[in-house]
Amino acid sequence: MARRTATPDVPPEDVVERIVDIDVATEMEGSFLEYAYSVIYSRALPDARDGLKPVQRRILFQMSEMGLRPDRPHVKSSRVVGDVMGKLHPHGDTAIYDAMVRMAQPFALRLPMVDGHGNFGSLDDGPAAPRYTEARQAPAAAQMTAGLDEDVVDFVPNYDNKLTQPEVLPAAIPNLLVNGATGIAVGMATNMAPHNLVEVVAAARHLVAHPDATLEDLMRFVPGPDLPTGGKIVGLDGVRDAYRTGRGAFRTRATTRIENVTARRKGIVVTELPYGVGPEKVIEKIKEGVQNKKLAGISNAVDLTDRSHGLQLVIEIKTGFNPEAVLEQLYRYTPLEDSFSINNVALVEGQPRTLGLRELLRVWVDHRIDVVRRRTRHRLAKRLERLHLVQGLLIAILDIDEVIQVIRTSDDSEAARARLRTVFDLSEPQAEYILELRLRRLTKFSRIELEKEQQQLELEIAELQGILADESLLRLVVSDEMAEVAATYGTPRRTILLESSGGASVTGAAASARSATPLEIQDTPCWALMSVTGLLARTAGEEEPPRPDERRAKHDVLQGAVSTTARGEVGVVTSHGRMVRVSVLDLPSLPPTDGAPALSGGVPLSEVVGLAPGERAVGLASLEPDAPPLALGAASGTVKRVAPGDVPGNKDAWEVISLKAGDEIVGCAPARDGDEVVFVSSDASLLHFSASAVRPQGRTAGGMAGIKLAAGQRAVWFGVVPAGVEAAVVTVAGSSTALPGTQAGSAKTTPFELYPGKGRATGGVRAHRFLRGEDTLILAWVGAAPPHASGSAGQPVDLPAPDPRRDGSGVALSAPVLAIG
Repeated sequence: MARRTATPDVPPEDVVERIVDIDVATEMEGSFLEYAYSVIYSRALPDARDGLKPVQRRILFQMSEMGLRPDRPHVKSSRVVGDVMGKLHPHGDTAIYDAMVRMAQPFALRLPMVDGHGNFGSLDDGPAAPRYTEARQAPAAAQMTAGLDEDVVDFVPNYDNKLTQPEVLPAAIPNLLVNGATGIAVGMATNMAPHNLVEVVAAARHLVAHPDATLEDLMRFVPGPDLPTGGKIVGLDGVRDAYRTGRGAFRTRATTRIENVTARRKGIVVTELPYGVGPEKVIEKIKEGVQNKKLAGISNAVDLTDRSHGLQLVIEIKTGFNPEAVLEQLYRYTPLEDSFSINNVALVEGQPRTLGLRELLRVWVDHRIDVVRRRTRHRLAKRLERLHLVQGLLIAILDIDEVIQVIRTSDDSEAARARLRTVFDLSEPQAEYILELRLRRLTKFSRIELEKEQQQLELEIAELQGILADESLLRLVVSDEMAEVAATYGTPRRTILLESSGGASVTGAAASARSATPLEIQDTPCWALMSVTGLLARTAGEEEPPRPDERRAKHDVLQGAVSTTARGEVGVVTSHGRMVRVSVLDLPSLPPTDGAPALSGGVPLSEVVGLAPGERAVGLASLEPDAPPLALGAASGTVKRVAPGDVPGNKDAWEVISLKAGDEIVGCAPARDGDEVVFVSSDASLLHFSASAVRPQGRTAGGMAGIKLAAGQRAVWFGVVPAGVEAAVVTVAGSSTALPGTQAGSAKTTPFELYPGKGRATGGVRAHRFLRGEDTLILAWVGAAPPHASGSAGQPVDLPAPDPRRDGSGVALSAPVLAIG
């Protein structure tokens, strides 16, 4: 390779070219090493003492020089960038602004160093231009630069040797561990995870007190990273490897919960994402997975993030899919689960080194000890200097008249200075200080102040000398300052740590968990439930719903319970004589309980079934072909058994009985031939007869006569008592003129066996004797004993003890009863 050179300052016509032969390999090696050295030491890697790259250090230092403290107004970011570029940083404004933006982003740093005003970007979008944003130091940044004027660190020339800049910041905050670092140099890179300030300081204080502390001792204080965006860390083996060797990896997961996003559909709500992952990236990966058939069971993904509620990513699940299994799919194929590789590379004494947790803490602790020692020396020198001047001033004030005479009789200031030193035995600085003394300092009060100042200075000097003379006292000062920083700027942990075997075994464990969780909801036996308050739900298993007397808390009375399967269908019977088909998958699954089913998590009936004005649901029915006939009772006293299997396959709703105008269904229940059909009328008449007396009919039939009613009366309850069941009759009497739900009334509980059976279409027997002011039954119920009553708020209402008189009067209730079950 030939290189041409020319002699400078020579006219072009007289230039003599010299060709120098050089070795290409040598030239490339030298140039590459210079470039690599520049990138490693001047751009990409942080210093282990303050955890800052050169550009970050220069930004914080220049903001401190500009007076942009947290209590001062914001200034244009362009001004900061311009000053840093013009005075300290020999690179472009883009790099400076990008570094400043990152130091202001709360999702990038655990403890931001810049207080940004304006659009400083998000996980998915970049920031606005520097002319549109403003910045100043964050409160924590003041701790990074505190003490720069007290000779705590060395200053070095800037790029043009016209100004000086700190070689490293005092860094009262363990910035490298708290905020982490990322950087790509030549032949090496660094990637450090953020940690919790309180935990890191606790470990550092332990190391200050116990210099021989082991890694295990320190990990009791720092169990793992604490990421700015929260989330979960799954598997701590990689974290321990990183703390021991400086290299390791761990997996991060989003924080999610499964809830009802609509009344009929469940969804996965994401409130925290892995470190460095934005919601738009997640949504994009979800869409790709759905299109590529890798993800199933997802109907929609919506980003509802705002400033009031924070991150909220809602992933809607299709009906029939298991949300837990879908979530496992999302962990596998989307950034809801991500990996973080730790590579703790930082500069120590100018050399790049890979550091474990103990080494990182040791470098910062040693730096803080050196900073406090240099600060103490500086303060001691300043106070000794001040004490020297105060002592000289006190000498002058004691004999001020002679001092004035000496000065007045001197030819010039030099002569006055020399005579003062000779007459009063003063030093050069003391004599100079006296010459510059103002007359107002000659008062008696000033002398008292000087004496107090002298005493205070002597105390402070003794304290500072003690710190410098005793290493343990110096370490105590460092430890106390660390504790103060943690108390001022520390925040609770955000990231949850989950123990695991780590590494490849995490994947294996996750895979086995996924395979154990079916993606689609299995067609397992269950019970479909409907409450009197209009809530629908299904049980998690085939066990029959427990009775209310198995718990003392609030409970909802069941109006219907049908044995079915998770992918089956049931019918809702309405007061207008209609049957509405409902998919069991549309009903939320209730968790298993030890007591009565609490349907507070059920779906409202109006979300599943469309009802006409004045129409209400009266019960549930099975749609299976082998189900027993469904018995219906109308307010007019009509009874009907619907033939089993008479279910249209192409309709979602159909009539199961033809009702006359003004009539309505008051109850329904499955009725086999051996069961007893029961009517209770408003005038307290009870009639029961065998279900075999009612032949099954088709859907269009209007039924047959059930109970014979007196003029102006109606049936208030209808149901079926299965054969062999020990049943009870509950009647609640009141006034027909009172508003519904406002009167408690009087109740009576009687064994069902006391009521003799009668023939169909007869009037039955009296079941309740009315008291004064009572003229109607406001509520009745017949079913398996013992009965339980519930108020309008779900609270239990005590019923009276069983009364052996079938036509006796009731006992006053303590509160109105909404339902009996």
